[in-house]
Amino acid sequence: MFFNKMRKKIHFIFIFIFSCFQLTAQQKLSSEATVSVVTCGPGTDLYSAFGHSAFRVYDPLLKLDKIYNYGTFDFNKPNFYLNFAKGKLIYQLSTTRYGYFLQQFNYENRWVKTQELDLNEADVQAVYDFLENNAKPENMSYQYDFFYDNCSTKIEEVIKTVLKDKVTFNNNHITEKKSHRDLIADYTAEEFKWGKFGIDLALGSVIDRPATAAEFKFLPDYIYLGFNNATINVDGKNIPLVKADNTVLNEVKQPQPFSVFQPFIAFLLISFFFIFKTYQDYTAKKRTKWVDFSLYFITGTIGVVVLLLWFATSHTATYENLNFLWAFAPNLVVSFFMFKEVLPKWLANYTKLLLFLLVVQAVLWMLKIQVFNISIIPILVMLFIRYSFLILKQK
Repeated sequence: MFFNKMRKKIHFIFIFIFSCFQLTAQQKLSSEATVSVVTCGPGTDLYSAFGHSAFRVYDPLLKLDKIYNYGTFDFNKPNFYLNFAKGKLIYQLSTTRYGYFLQQFNYENRWVKTQELDLNEADVQAVYDFLENNAKPENMSYQYDFFYDNCSTKIEEVIKTVLKDKVTFNNNHITEKKSHRDLIADYTAEEFKWGKFGIDLALGSVIDRPATAAEFKFLPDYIYLGFNNATINVDGKNIPLVKADNTVLNEVKQPQPFSVFQPFIAFLLISFFFIFKTYQDYTAKKRTKWVDFSLYFITGTIGVVVLLLWFATSHTATYENLNFLWAFAPNLVVSFFMFKEVLPKWLANYTKLLLFLLVVQAVLWMLKIQVFNISIIPILVMLFIRYSFLILKQK
């Protein structure tokens, strides 16, 4: 009797666990279920300056309302900052309640729009199954690339993977000719001047080539436009992929305070100081050693970082960075010779090389081989004057 009861309990527990597993692993959505693309506006921090994209799956009958977010990363992962610097940052697909997602973006004062897709019941189920499978621990991680594999590009990629040739993304609405650097500037030039300076310093000439219409879609705004111009084939007819376009949250515009501490102003003041010191040295017929050491050491250090980002990382956007022409890595070693009372004779020719590189950089900038941040103009002028003074001094 006791063993019969135990057997029944074990059988019941087994059935219950198996049913729960089936419910979570292969949940069948109702005919009322929908899939939407969610686009969010920029935030006040640099990492959120470009907006955000996600999927929403909504089934009112099953009371399912879920966000699928490909833009999640974990600060607590081992070697997070090292992997970030090396271009091996791992992002994940995470899920959360739609209501909680909206609360977060409402708190951050960011607009949110949804585009409900015109999918039949089978297609909704297929997208949902794909996302659920992708959200499993063994599938959720991917190697992030800012331009080619991010929370925005994943949206179109998922739809193409699931629906294949049924969907066509028409990119003919993008008629502007822009580079990736231009597109970044659209979101950073006004509110994130220091962030833009850092981006322009770290990223190379590869991002100054014209972006294709499809490459615009690393930005959520262009994914939004792309879906509004996409079509889906239903019974041999191409109809709009987006059935309903809704604004869920509006941004409350707030005036941005003007900050005097901007890159151009900061570097202009620094350059004025060093130019003044050069003028003093010229009139007094002397050389201030710490000035030369500082300039060579700082430009050399920046140059080493530029070269490491170019050659020692997996970042695709840091290649061919011509900032090394003014931030010349060998300056780091040469800086220690600047403490000598009498400079080595070879240093005159080396400094002439530095002057030549500055001229080359100006020509490449005019030809738009690489577009440099305007804030480095005072630095280049200051370096040109100081290098010229050192050549004259050695003569």
